[in-house]
Amino acid sequence: MKRPREPRRVELRASAKVNLALEVLGKRSDGYHEIATVMHAVDLCDRLTLEAAPSISLHTDDPQLPTDERNLVVRAALLLREAAGADAGAWISLKKRIPVAAGLGGGSSDAAAALWGLNRLWGLRWSRSRLMELAVRLGMDVPFFLGSGPALATGRGEVLASLARSGGYALVLVNPRVAMSTAEVYGRVPAGWSADGKGARRVVEALRTRSASRLAGALTNNLEGIVASLLPAVERMKAALLAAGALGAIMSGSGPTVFGMARSLDHARQIRRRVNRADWSCWAVRTQAGPPVRSI
Repeated sequence: MKRPREPRRVELRASAKVNLALEVLGKRSDGYHEIATVMHAVDLCDRLTLEAAPSISLHTDDPQLPTDERNLVVRAALLLREAAGADAGAWISLKKRIPVAAGLGGGSSDAAAALWGLNRLWGLRWSRSRLMELAVRLGMDVPFFLGSGPALATGRGEVLASLARSGGYALVLVNPRVAMSTAEVYGRVPAGWSADGKGARRVVEALRTRSASRLAGALTNNLEGIVASLLPAVERMKAALLAAGALGAIMSGSGPTVFGMARSLDHARQIRRRVNRADWSCWAVRTQAGPPVRSI
């Protein structure tokens, strides 16, 4: 039997994520922070198109994005090619919709999509677990985006425990159009900081109930105060969401995007209209039950 030919073109959606819980538990001896976080993909997506080519190149519709090795997509492609010992290239097109440095994992999602898509384009047939081992070298969030759905992440963020797929939750994302450096935020965590992870466990329990109001009451992020001290817009966005009818609101990741929970997608769209203003970007979205990276 002939081996099936590899595709010459792969198209993927790379989803954003929100952190329903994020607790920094303390600083590790290796300099990283121990965390407990619950991550869920949402249907705000970038789009990657990968085509076979003699060399690796990246083209994007966002003129602010680098297209060399400073971009995680290019680094992912080079890392996979080196690890696989492959003599291959790819022309990669990235249509960017997820804001950069926003606490939504856009760069990590794009990197995961590049690994997933190039594995297929180049006919490597690597397992998901093998790709995840490589993904950690790109960033602690990247393995999540190669996973199958919502997850509790511990350690530095790379130790994943899959959570039961729940129904879709409606959210409103609000971003102040200001980038926030993850390294700077974690660098401001005070010496001796400690937490016990109870907030993340409450979110896991709330997800099991499939109740939007229960989940809204459990949302937690102990980096929010640090970011709000640097960027007061975080508190203003949160207050605006709650005043507009959100069941609960919290910052995602290391910020500065804040999201609010709604009763339904229609309710989320109403909230978005109420909080929308010229200097903020707002989206009404739903959580995704399945994999963050999907073929088109």
